[in-house]
Amino acid sequence: MSTRPNIGQPHATESLDDDKPFVGPEDIRNFDPARSLAEPGQFPYTRGIHRTMYQKRLWTMRQFAGFGSAAETNQRFKYLLEHGQTGLSTAFDLPTLMGRDADDPLSLGEVGRCGVAISSLDDMRRLFDDINLADVSTSMTINAPAAILLAFYICVAEEQGHTPDQLRGTLQNDILKEFHAQNEYVYPPHPSVKLVIDTIEYCTQHMPQWNTVSVSGYHIREAGATAAEELAFTLADGMEYVKYSIERGLDVDAFSPRLSFFFDVHNDFFEEIAKFRAARRIWTHAMRDRFNAKNERSWLLRTHAQTAGVTLTEQQPMNNVVRVAYQALAAVLGGVQSLHTNSMDETLALPSEQAVKVALRTQQILAHETNVTQTVDPLAGSYFVEKLTNEIEAKANAIIDQIDAMGGVVPAIDRGYFRRTIADSAVQSNKSLESGESKIVGVTDYREENEKRTIPILQISQDTEDLQVARLKKLKSERDSARHKSALEALRQSAANNENVMPALINAAKANATVGEMVDTLANVFGRYDGGPEW
Repeated sequence: MSTRPNIGQPHATESLDDDKPFVGPEDIRNFDPARSLAEPGQFPYTRGIHRTMYQKRLWTMRQFAGFGSAAETNQRFKYLLEHGQTGLSTAFDLPTLMGRDADDPLSLGEVGRCGVAISSLDDMRRLFDDINLADVSTSMTINAPAAILLAFYICVAEEQGHTPDQLRGTLQNDILKEFHAQNEYVYPPHPSVKLVIDTIEYCTQHMPQWNTVSVSGYHIREAGATAAEELAFTLADGMEYVKYSIERGLDVDAFSPRLSFFFDVHNDFFEEIAKFRAARRIWTHAMRDRFNAKNERSWLLRTHAQTAGVTLTEQQPMNNVVRVAYQALAAVLGGVQSLHTNSMDETLALPSEQAVKVALRTQQILAHETNVTQTVDPLAGSYFVEKLTNEIEAKANAIIDQIDAMGGVVPAIDRGYFRRTIADSAVQSNKSLESGESKIVGVTDYREENEKRTIPILQISQDTEDLQVARLKKLKSERDSARHKSALEALRQSAANNENVMPALINAAKANATVGEMVDTLANVFGRYDGGPEW
Protein backbone atom coordinates (compact mmCIF):
# COMPACT_ATOMS: atom_id res chain seq x y z
CA MET A 1 0.00 0.00 0.00
CA SER A 2 1.05 3.54 -0.69
CA THR A 3 1.77 5.61 2.41
CA ARG A 4 1.21 8.91 0.65
CA PRO A 5 -1.35 11.08 2.47
CA ASN A 6 -4.71 11.40 0.77
CA ILE A 7 -7.55 13.18 2.48
CA GLY A 8 -10.37 10.76 2.82
CA GLN A 9 -10.17 8.77 -0.40
CA PRO A 10 -9.29 5.12 -1.06
CA HIS A 11 -7.62 5.61 -4.42
CA ALA A 12 -6.23 4.12 -7.59
CA THR A 13 -2.63 4.72 -6.53
CA GLU A 14 -2.87 1.92 -4.00
CA SER A 15 -1.08 -0.22 -6.63
CA LEU A 16 2.16 1.48 -5.57
CA ASP A 17 3.87 -0.32 -2.69
CA ASP A 18 7.14 -0.32 -0.81
CA ASP A 19 8.59 -3.11 -2.93
CA LYS A 20 8.25 -1.13 -6.15
CA PRO A 21 7.59 2.57 -5.60
CA PHE A 22 7.49 3.36 -9.30
CA VAL A 23 5.69 2.31 -12.49
CA GLY A 24 7.45 0.99 -15.57
CA PRO A 25 6.57 -0.22 -19.08
CA GLU A 26 5.75 -3.71 -17.81
CA ASP A 27 2.86 -2.21 -15.81
CA ILE A 28 1.11 -1.08 -18.99
CA ARG A 29 2.21 -3.98 -21.15
CA ASN A 30 -1.00 -4.05 -23.18
CA PHE A 31 -1.08 -0.29 -23.65
CA ASP A 32 -1.68 0.74 -27.26
CA PRO A 33 -1.13 4.50 -27.71
CA ALA A 34 -2.92 4.60 -31.07
CA ARG A 35 -6.07 3.03 -29.60
CA SER A 36 -6.07 4.44 -26.06
CA LEU A 37 -4.64 7.89 -26.73
CA ALA A 38 -4.61 9.03 -30.34
CA GLU A 39 -3.97 12.76 -30.73
CA PRO A 40 -5.73 15.55 -28.85
CA GLY A 41 -9.10 16.26 -30.43
CA GLN A 42 -9.37 12.73 -31.82
CA PHE A 43 -11.35 9.70 -30.65
CA PRO A 44 -11.24 8.53 -27.83
CA TYR A 45 -10.32 12.06 -26.63
CA THR A 46 -8.14 10.86 -23.76
CA ARG A 47 -5.78 13.74 -24.47
CA GLY A 48 -8.51 16.39 -24.65
CA ILE A 49 -11.49 17.29 -26.79
CA HIS A 50 -9.69 20.00 -28.79
CA ARG A 51 -6.52 19.58 -30.82
CA THR A 52 -4.91 22.76 -29.51
CA MET A 53 -6.70 22.90 -26.13
CA TYR A 54 -5.57 26.02 -24.22
CA GLN A 55 -3.05 27.22 -26.80
CA LYS A 56 -5.74 29.14 -28.65
CA ARG A 57 -8.46 29.42 -26.01
CA LEU A 58 -8.14 29.26 -22.24
CA TRP A 59 -10.63 27.51 -20.04
CA THR A 60 -13.55 29.62 -18.81
CA MET A 61 -12.84 31.09 -15.38
CA ARG A 62 -16.02 30.97 -13.34
CA GLN A 63 -16.07 32.05 -9.71
CA PHE A 64 -19.20 30.87 -7.92
CA ALA A 65 -21.06 33.96 -6.74
CA GLY A 66 -24.31 34.47 -4.92
CA PHE A 67 -25.21 35.86 -1.52
CA GLY A 68 -27.81 38.02 0.14
CA SER A 69 -30.17 39.87 -2.13
CA ALA A 70 -30.27 39.92 -5.91
CA ALA A 71 -28.91 43.47 -5.87
CA GLU A 72 -25.92 42.48 -3.71
CA THR A 73 -25.06 39.55 -5.97
CA ASN A 74 -25.46 41.78 -9.02
CA GLN A 75 -22.71 43.98 -7.61
CA ARG A 76 -20.47 40.93 -7.01
CA PHE A 77 -21.08 39.81 -10.61
CA LYS A 78 -19.93 43.18 -11.88
CA TYR A 79 -16.90 43.13 -9.57
CA LEU A 80 -15.81 39.74 -10.92
CA LEU A 81 -16.34 40.75 -14.54
CA GLU A 82 -14.25 43.88 -13.95
CA HIS A 83 -11.42 41.74 -12.55
CA GLY A 84 -11.24 39.39 -15.52
CA GLN A 85 -13.79 36.66 -14.88
CA THR A 86 -15.07 35.30 -18.19
CA GLY A 87 -18.38 33.73 -17.15
CA LEU A 88 -20.98 34.15 -14.42
CA SER A 89 -21.72 31.30 -12.01
CA THR A 90 -24.74 31.69 -9.76
CA ALA A 91 -25.21 30.19 -6.29
CA PHE A 92 -28.74 30.24 -4.87
CA ASP A 93 -29.74 30.17 -1.21
CA LEU A 94 -31.23 27.12 0.45
CA PRO A 95 -34.89 28.19 0.21
CA THR A 96 -34.52 28.72 -3.55
CA LEU A 97 -32.70 25.39 -3.96
CA MET A 98 -35.54 23.66 -2.12
CA GLY A 99 -38.23 25.47 -4.11
CA ARG A 100 -39.48 27.64 -1.24
CA ASP A 101 -40.25 31.35 -1.22
CA ALA A 102 -38.48 33.73 1.12
CA ASP A 103 -41.67 34.21 3.15
CA ASP A 104 -42.19 30.48 3.71
CA PRO A 105 -41.93 29.68 7.46
CA LEU A 106 -39.34 27.01 6.63
CA SER A 107 -37.14 29.67 5.02
CA LEU A 108 -36.72 31.58 8.28
CA GLY A 109 -33.07 32.34 8.96
CA GLU A 110 -31.85 30.93 5.64
CA VAL A 111 -32.75 33.68 3.15
CA GLY A 112 -29.64 34.85 1.32
CA ARG A 113 -27.32 32.96 3.68
CA CYS A 114 -25.65 30.39 1.40
CA GLY A 115 -26.46 32.03 -1.92
CA VAL A 116 -28.69 34.60 -3.54
CA ALA A 117 -32.40 34.67 -2.71
CA ILE A 118 -34.57 34.40 -5.83
CA SER A 119 -38.33 34.03 -5.34
CA SER A 120 -39.74 35.76 -8.40
CA LEU A 121 -39.12 37.17 -11.85
CA ASP A 122 -38.67 40.55 -10.18
CA ASP A 123 -35.69 39.16 -8.24
CA MET A 124 -34.19 37.77 -11.45
CA ARG A 125 -34.44 41.21 -13.05
CA ARG A 126 -32.42 42.72 -10.18
CA LEU A 127 -29.90 39.89 -10.30
CA PHE A 128 -28.94 40.71 -13.90
CA ASP A 129 -29.61 44.43 -13.86
CA ASP A 130 -27.36 46.24 -16.37
CA ILE A 131 -25.74 42.94 -17.46
CA ASN A 132 -26.36 42.13 -21.11
CA LEU A 133 -27.42 38.48 -21.18
CA ALA A 134 -26.48 38.16 -24.85
CA ASP A 135 -22.87 39.04 -23.99
CA VAL A 136 -22.23 36.71 -21.03
CA SER A 137 -22.33 32.99 -20.40
CA THR A 138 -24.26 32.26 -17.21
CA SER A 139 -24.16 29.11 -15.12
CA MET A 140 -26.93 28.48 -12.61
CA THR A 141 -26.47 25.88 -9.89
CA ILE A 142 -30.06 24.84 -9.34
CA ASN A 143 -31.73 21.46 -9.58
CA ALA A 144 -35.25 20.68 -8.32
CA PRO A 145 -36.64 24.11 -9.43
CA ALA A 146 -34.19 24.40 -12.35
CA ALA A 147 -36.89 24.69 -15.01
CA ILE A 148 -38.46 27.59 -13.09
CA LEU A 149 -35.20 29.53 -12.82
CA LEU A 150 -34.58 28.93 -16.52
CA ALA A 151 -38.03 30.37 -17.24
CA PHE A 152 -37.14 33.48 -15.22
CA TYR A 153 -33.85 33.85 -17.13
CA ILE A 154 -35.62 33.57 -20.49
CA CYS A 155 -38.10 36.24 -19.43
CA VAL A 156 -35.37 38.67 -18.33
CA ALA A 157 -33.50 38.16 -21.60
CA GLU A 158 -36.71 38.75 -23.54
CA GLU A 159 -37.24 42.03 -21.65
CA GLN A 160 -33.71 43.05 -22.67
CA GLY A 161 -34.65 42.41 -26.29
CA HIS A 162 -32.94 39.02 -26.73
CA THR A 163 -34.37 35.80 -28.11
CA PRO A 164 -33.70 32.41 -26.44
CA ASP A 165 -31.41 31.28 -29.25
CA GLN A 166 -28.99 34.10 -28.37
CA LEU A 167 -28.47 32.93 -24.79
CA ARG A 168 -25.36 31.05 -23.67
CA GLY A 169 -24.95 29.28 -20.38
CA THR A 170 -25.46 26.16 -18.33
CA LEU A 171 -28.23 24.93 -16.07
CA GLN A 172 -27.00 22.38 -13.56
CA ASN A 173 -30.41 20.70 -13.66
CA ASP A 174 -28.99 17.35 -12.47
CA ILE A 175 -31.69 15.98 -10.20
CA LEU A 176 -30.34 12.44 -10.08
CA LYS A 177 -27.32 13.42 -8.02
CA GLU A 178 -29.67 14.99 -5.47
CA PHE A 179 -31.01 11.51 -4.72
CA HIS A 180 -27.44 10.20 -4.40
CA ALA A 181 -25.87 12.86 -2.22
CA GLN A 182 -27.12 16.42 -1.83
CA ASN A 183 -30.79 15.70 -0.96
CA GLU A 184 -32.20 18.92 -2.44
CA TYR A 185 -35.06 17.15 -4.20
CA VAL A 186 -38.79 17.87 -4.19
CA TYR A 187 -40.55 15.30 -6.38
CA PRO A 188 -40.00 11.52 -6.67
CA PRO A 189 -37.30 10.34 -9.11
CA HIS A 190 -39.49 9.61 -12.15
CA PRO A 191 -41.31 12.97 -12.39
CA SER A 192 -38.09 14.73 -11.41
CA VAL A 193 -36.33 13.22 -14.42
CA LYS A 194 -39.36 14.10 -16.55
CA LEU A 195 -38.80 17.79 -15.73
CA VAL A 196 -35.14 17.51 -16.74
CA ILE A 197 -36.14 16.00 -20.08
CA ASP A 198 -38.66 18.84 -20.53
CA THR A 199 -35.81 21.36 -20.32
CA ILE A 200 -33.62 19.30 -22.65
CA GLU A 201 -36.43 19.16 -25.21
CA TYR A 202 -37.27 22.86 -24.90
CA CYS A 203 -33.64 24.02 -25.17
CA THR A 204 -32.93 21.68 -28.08
CA GLN A 205 -35.77 23.36 -29.96
CA HIS A 206 -35.27 26.98 -28.83
CA MET A 207 -31.87 27.49 -27.11
CA PRO A 208 -29.17 25.80 -29.22
CA GLN A 209 -26.30 27.50 -27.33
CA TRP A 210 -27.54 26.51 -23.88
CA ASN A 211 -26.07 23.57 -21.95
CA THR A 212 -29.19 21.86 -20.66
CA VAL A 213 -27.70 19.68 -17.91
CA SER A 214 -24.41 19.88 -16.05
CA VAL A 215 -24.21 16.29 -14.88
CA SER A 216 -22.58 16.67 -11.50
CA GLY A 217 -20.14 14.44 -9.71
CA TYR A 218 -19.00 17.26 -7.45
CA HIS A 219 -21.57 16.75 -4.72
CA ILE A 220 -21.19 12.98 -4.94
CA ARG A 221 -17.47 13.31 -4.22
CA GLU A 222 -18.01 15.89 -1.49
CA ALA A 223 -20.37 13.43 0.26
CA GLY A 224 -17.57 10.86 0.53
CA ALA A 225 -17.43 8.90 -2.74
CA THR A 226 -14.10 7.75 -4.14
CA ALA A 227 -12.78 9.12 -7.41
CA ALA A 228 -13.90 5.99 -9.27
CA GLU A 229 -17.37 6.17 -7.71
CA GLU A 230 -17.67 9.87 -8.54
CA LEU A 231 -16.74 9.11 -12.13
CA ALA A 232 -19.03 6.09 -12.49
CA PHE A 233 -22.09 7.61 -10.79
CA THR A 234 -21.79 10.83 -12.78
CA LEU A 235 -21.42 9.15 -16.17
CA ALA A 236 -24.23 6.71 -15.33
CA ASP A 237 -26.48 9.69 -14.54
CA GLY A 238 -25.56 11.24 -17.88
CA MET A 239 -26.41 8.02 -19.67
CA GLU A 240 -29.76 7.93 -17.88
CA TYR A 241 -30.66 11.38 -19.20
CA VAL A 242 -29.65 10.30 -22.70
CA LYS A 243 -31.81 7.18 -22.42
CA TYR A 244 -34.89 9.11 -21.27
CA SER A 245 -34.38 11.81 -23.90
CA ILE A 246 -34.26 9.20 -26.66
CA GLU A 247 -37.42 7.62 -25.23
CA ARG A 248 -39.04 11.09 -25.43
CA GLY A 249 -38.35 10.93 -29.16
CA LEU A 250 -35.39 13.30 -29.34
CA ASP A 251 -32.57 12.71 -31.81
CA VAL A 252 -29.44 11.85 -29.80
CA ASP A 253 -27.30 14.06 -32.02
CA ALA A 254 -29.68 16.98 -31.55
CA PHE A 255 -29.44 17.21 -27.75
CA SER A 256 -26.33 15.37 -26.52
CA PRO A 257 -23.76 17.98 -27.66
CA ARG A 258 -25.36 20.30 -25.08
CA LEU A 259 -24.92 17.96 -22.13
CA SER A 260 -21.97 18.96 -19.98
CA PHE A 261 -20.33 17.65 -16.81
CA PHE A 262 -19.14 18.98 -13.48
CA PHE A 263 -16.46 17.19 -11.46
CA ASP A 264 -14.67 17.69 -8.17
CA VAL A 265 -10.90 18.20 -8.10
CA HIS A 266 -9.55 16.52 -4.99
CA ASN A 267 -6.09 16.34 -3.44
CA ASP A 268 -4.62 13.23 -5.06
CA PHE A 269 -2.95 15.13 -7.88
CA PHE A 270 -2.31 12.41 -10.45
CA GLU A 271 -5.50 10.53 -9.68
CA GLU A 272 -7.54 13.61 -10.53
CA ILE A 273 -5.73 14.06 -13.83
CA ALA A 274 -6.33 10.40 -14.66
CA LYS A 275 -10.00 10.75 -13.73
CA PHE A 276 -10.60 13.48 -16.31
CA ARG A 277 -8.76 11.52 -18.99
CA ALA A 278 -10.73 8.34 -18.21
CA ALA A 279 -14.02 10.27 -18.13
CA ARG A 280 -13.62 11.39 -21.72
CA ARG A 281 -12.77 7.88 -22.84
CA ILE A 282 -15.75 6.23 -21.11
CA TRP A 283 -18.24 8.85 -22.31
CA THR A 284 -17.13 8.83 -25.93
CA HIS A 285 -17.42 5.03 -26.15
CA ALA A 286 -20.87 5.16 -24.52
CA MET A 287 -22.17 7.81 -26.90
CA ARG A 288 -20.76 6.19 -30.02
CA ASP A 289 -21.30 2.52 -29.24
CA ARG A 290 -24.17 2.43 -26.75
CA PHE A 291 -26.37 5.23 -28.04
CA ASN A 292 -25.27 5.19 -31.70
CA ALA A 293 -24.55 8.90 -31.89
CA LYS A 294 -23.18 9.79 -35.31
CA ASN A 295 -22.11 13.40 -34.78
CA GLU A 296 -18.62 13.59 -33.30
CA ARG A 297 -19.73 16.55 -31.16
CA SER A 298 -22.05 14.11 -29.39
CA TRP A 299 -19.04 12.05 -28.35
CA LEU A 300 -17.25 14.89 -26.57
CA LEU A 301 -17.28 15.12 -22.78
CA ARG A 302 -17.10 18.81 -21.93
CA THR A 303 -16.59 19.51 -18.27
CA HIS A 304 -16.52 22.20 -15.65
CA ALA A 305 -14.52 21.48 -12.51
CA GLN A 306 -14.40 22.95 -9.04
CA THR A 307 -11.70 22.53 -6.46
CA ALA A 308 -12.73 20.38 -3.51
CA GLY A 309 -14.60 22.28 -0.84
CA VAL A 310 -14.43 19.28 1.48
CA THR A 311 -10.62 19.55 1.61
CA LEU A 312 -10.67 23.13 2.90
CA THR A 313 -10.09 23.70 6.60
CA GLU A 314 -11.17 26.29 9.12
CA GLN A 315 -7.81 25.86 10.82
CA GLN A 316 -4.97 27.80 9.19
CA PRO A 317 -7.21 29.00 6.33
CA MET A 318 -4.30 30.41 4.33
CA ASN A 319 -3.31 26.79 3.67
CA ASN A 320 -6.46 26.57 1.54
CA VAL A 321 -4.88 28.87 -1.05
CA VAL A 322 -2.14 26.27 -1.58
CA ARG A 323 -4.57 23.34 -1.73
CA VAL A 324 -6.69 25.14 -4.30
CA ALA A 325 -3.69 25.99 -6.48
CA TYR A 326 -2.57 22.36 -6.69
CA GLN A 327 -6.11 21.19 -7.39
CA ALA A 328 -6.52 23.82 -10.11
CA LEU A 329 -3.29 22.67 -11.75
CA ALA A 330 -4.59 19.08 -11.77
CA ALA A 331 -7.81 20.23 -13.44
CA VAL A 332 -5.92 22.09 -16.17
CA LEU A 333 -3.53 19.20 -16.79
CA GLY A 334 -6.62 16.99 -16.94
CA GLY A 335 -8.10 19.14 -19.72
CA VAL A 336 -11.23 20.79 -18.29
CA GLN A 337 -13.17 23.44 -20.22
CA SER A 338 -14.23 25.55 -17.26
CA LEU A 339 -12.91 25.95 -13.71
CA HIS A 340 -13.96 27.40 -10.37
CA THR A 341 -11.34 27.85 -7.68
CA ASN A 342 -12.62 27.89 -4.11
CA SER A 343 -11.87 30.80 -1.82
CA MET A 344 -9.78 30.38 1.31
CA ASP A 345 -12.63 31.37 3.64
CA GLU A 346 -15.39 29.07 2.37
CA THR A 347 -15.38 26.83 5.46
CA LEU A 348 -16.21 29.92 7.51
CA ALA A 349 -18.66 31.86 5.36
CA LEU A 350 -19.51 32.87 1.84
CA PRO A 351 -16.40 34.32 0.18
CA SER A 352 -15.33 37.89 0.82
CA GLU A 353 -14.32 40.08 -2.12
CA GLN A 354 -10.64 39.76 -1.20
CA ALA A 355 -10.81 35.96 -0.93
CA VAL A 356 -12.64 35.51 -4.20
CA LYS A 357 -10.15 37.78 -5.96
CA VAL A 358 -7.24 35.65 -4.70
CA ALA A 359 -9.06 32.55 -5.96
CA LEU A 360 -9.52 34.14 -9.38
CA ARG A 361 -5.90 35.33 -9.45
CA THR A 362 -4.88 31.72 -8.79
CA GLN A 363 -6.39 30.74 -12.14
CA GLN A 364 -4.92 33.74 -13.90
CA ILE A 365 -1.41 33.00 -12.62
CA LEU A 366 -1.83 29.40 -13.71
CA ALA A 367 -2.98 30.52 -17.16
CA HIS A 368 -0.45 33.27 -17.82
CA GLU A 369 2.68 32.59 -15.76
CA THR A 370 3.28 28.82 -15.59
CA ASN A 371 3.26 28.02 -19.34
CA VAL A 372 1.32 24.80 -18.71
CA THR A 373 -1.08 25.93 -21.43
CA GLN A 374 1.58 25.70 -24.11
CA THR A 375 1.50 21.90 -24.47
CA VAL A 376 -1.59 19.72 -24.79
CA ASP A 377 -1.76 16.82 -22.30
CA PRO A 378 1.95 16.95 -21.38
CA LEU A 379 1.65 13.85 -19.16
CA ALA A 380 0.60 11.54 -22.00
CA GLY A 381 2.81 8.49 -22.21
CA SER A 382 3.79 8.64 -18.54
CA TYR A 383 3.78 5.02 -17.31
CA PHE A 384 2.21 6.17 -14.04
CA VAL A 385 -0.48 8.40 -15.55
CA GLU A 386 -1.46 5.90 -18.23
CA LYS A 387 -1.69 3.10 -15.67
CA LEU A 388 -3.85 5.27 -13.41
CA THR A 389 -6.07 6.26 -16.31
CA ASN A 390 -6.56 2.62 -17.28
CA GLU A 391 -7.26 1.57 -13.69
CA ILE A 392 -9.80 4.26 -12.91
CA GLU A 393 -11.52 3.64 -16.24
CA ALA A 394 -11.80 -0.08 -15.44
CA LYS A 395 -13.12 0.58 -11.92
CA ALA A 396 -15.70 3.08 -13.16
CA ASN A 397 -16.87 0.79 -15.95
CA ALA A 398 -17.31 -2.07 -13.46
CA ILE A 399 -19.53 0.17 -11.29
CA ILE A 400 -21.56 1.30 -14.32
CA ASP A 401 -22.09 -2.38 -15.18
CA GLN A 402 -23.48 -2.94 -11.66
CA ILE A 403 -25.90 -0.02 -12.09
CA ASP A 404 -27.00 -1.37 -15.47
CA ALA A 405 -27.64 -4.77 -13.90
CA MET A 406 -30.06 -3.10 -11.46
CA GLY A 407 -32.02 -1.68 -14.38
CA GLY A 408 -30.40 1.76 -14.49
CA VAL A 409 -29.97 4.74 -12.20
CA VAL A 410 -33.59 5.28 -11.11
CA PRO A 411 -34.12 1.64 -10.01
CA ALA A 412 -30.75 1.79 -8.22
CA ILE A 413 -31.94 4.93 -6.37
CA ASP A 414 -35.06 3.03 -5.29
CA ARG A 415 -32.82 0.32 -3.85
CA GLY A 416 -30.69 2.80 -1.90
CA TYR A 417 -27.56 1.74 -3.78
CA PHE A 418 -25.94 5.15 -4.24
CA ARG A 419 -26.40 6.43 -0.71
CA ARG A 420 -25.23 3.17 0.81
CA THR A 421 -22.11 3.05 -1.36
CA ILE A 422 -21.18 6.67 -0.67
CA ALA A 423 -21.74 6.23 3.06
CA ASP A 424 -19.48 3.16 3.12
CA SER A 425 -16.72 5.08 1.36
CA ALA A 426 -17.11 8.03 3.73
CA VAL A 427 -16.70 5.68 6.71
CA GLN A 428 -13.49 4.28 5.23
CA SER A 429 -12.31 7.83 4.69
CA ASN A 430 -12.82 8.74 8.34
CA LYS A 431 -11.09 5.56 9.48
CA SER A 432 -8.07 6.51 7.39
CA LEU A 433 -7.89 9.87 9.15
CA GLU A 434 -8.43 8.37 12.60
CA SER A 435 -5.67 5.83 12.05
CA GLY A 436 -3.21 8.45 10.90
CA GLU A 437 -2.81 6.95 7.42
CA SER A 438 -4.25 10.14 5.92
CA LYS A 439 -3.20 13.56 7.14
CA ILE A 440 -4.62 17.05 7.00
CA VAL A 441 -2.03 19.76 7.49
CA GLY A 442 -3.09 22.07 10.28
CA VAL A 443 -5.76 19.69 11.56
CA THR A 444 -4.36 16.22 12.22
CA ASP A 445 -0.73 17.34 11.95
CA TYR A 446 1.24 20.59 12.25
CA ARG A 447 -1.43 22.13 14.43
CA GLU A 448 -1.09 25.52 16.05
CA GLU A 449 -2.25 25.93 19.64
CA ASN A 450 -4.43 28.91 20.52
CA GLU A 451 -4.90 29.72 16.84
CA LYS A 452 -6.77 32.95 16.16
CA ARG A 453 -8.80 33.74 13.07
CA THR A 454 -6.65 35.89 10.81
CA ILE A 455 -8.95 36.61 7.87
CA PRO A 456 -12.15 38.68 7.69
CA ILE A 457 -15.35 36.88 6.75
CA LEU A 458 -18.49 37.97 4.94
CA GLN A 459 -21.56 38.34 7.15
CA ILE A 460 -25.13 38.46 5.83
CA SER A 461 -27.33 40.92 7.68
CA GLN A 462 -30.81 39.99 8.89
CA ASP A 463 -31.90 43.09 6.99
CA THR A 464 -31.41 41.13 3.77
CA GLU A 465 -34.06 38.60 4.74
CA ASP A 466 -36.44 41.25 6.06
CA LEU A 467 -36.18 43.27 2.83
CA GLN A 468 -36.60 40.18 0.63
CA VAL A 469 -39.73 39.09 2.50
CA ALA A 470 -41.19 42.60 2.37
CA ARG A 471 -40.61 42.89 -1.39
CA LEU A 472 -42.15 39.48 -1.99
CA LYS A 473 -45.26 40.28 0.02
CA LYS A 474 -45.63 43.55 -1.88
CA LEU A 475 -45.35 41.69 -5.20
CA LYS A 476 -48.02 39.20 -4.16
CA SER A 477 -50.38 41.93 -3.05
CA GLU A 478 -50.03 44.03 -6.22
CA ARG A 479 -49.99 41.42 -9.02
CA ASP A 480 -52.95 40.67 -11.29
CA SER A 481 -54.61 37.94 -9.24
CA ALA A 482 -56.80 36.65 -12.07
CA ARG A 483 -53.87 36.31 -14.46
CA HIS A 484 -51.77 34.71 -11.72
CA LYS A 485 -54.45 32.15 -10.84
CA SER A 486 -55.06 31.31 -14.50
CA ALA A 487 -51.35 30.81 -15.17
CA LEU A 488 -50.94 28.40 -12.24
CA GLU A 489 -53.97 26.42 -13.33
CA ALA A 490 -52.54 26.16 -16.84
CA LEU A 491 -49.30 24.89 -15.32
CA ARG A 492 -51.18 22.27 -13.29
CA GLN A 493 -53.05 21.07 -16.35
CA SER A 494 -49.85 20.91 -18.39
CA ALA A 495 -48.23 18.68 -15.76
CA ALA A 496 -51.33 16.52 -15.36
CA ASN A 497 -51.52 16.01 -19.13
CA ASN A 498 -47.84 14.94 -19.23
CA GLU A 499 -46.96 17.87 -21.49
CA ASN A 500 -43.68 19.74 -21.61
CA VAL A 501 -44.18 22.30 -18.84
CA MET A 502 -41.61 24.89 -19.99
CA PRO A 503 -44.10 27.07 -21.92
CA ALA A 504 -46.48 27.02 -18.94
CA LEU A 505 -43.63 27.92 -16.55
CA ILE A 506 -42.62 30.88 -18.71
CA ASN A 507 -46.24 32.05 -18.78
CA ALA A 508 -46.52 31.68 -14.99
CA ALA A 509 -43.28 33.61 -14.49
CA LYS A 510 -44.68 36.49 -16.52
CA ALA A 511 -47.81 36.38 -14.36
CA ASN A 512 -45.59 36.90 -11.29
CA ALA A 513 -46.05 33.40 -9.92
CA THR A 514 -43.28 32.69 -7.43
CA VAL A 515 -40.83 29.79 -7.18
CA GLY A 516 -42.72 28.31 -4.23
CA GLU A 517 -46.09 28.60 -5.92
CA MET A 518 -44.93 26.91 -9.11
CA VAL A 519 -43.16 24.15 -7.16
CA ASP A 520 -46.29 23.54 -5.08
CA THR A 521 -48.45 23.44 -8.20
CA LEU A 522 -46.26 20.74 -9.73
CA ALA A 523 -46.09 18.87 -6.41
CA ASN A 524 -49.87 18.65 -6.39
CA VAL A 525 -49.53 16.59 -9.57
CA PHE A 526 -46.22 14.77 -9.04
CA GLY A 527 -46.24 14.33 -5.27
CA ARG A 528 -43.28 14.91 -2.94
CA TYR A 529 -40.39 12.54 -2.24
CA ASP A 530 -40.00 11.28 1.32
CA GLY A 531 -36.35 10.32 1.11
CA GLY A 532 -36.58 6.80 -0.26
CA PRO A 533 -35.70 3.50 1.39
CA GLU A 534 -34.08 3.20 4.79
CA TRP A 535 -30.90 1.21 4.40
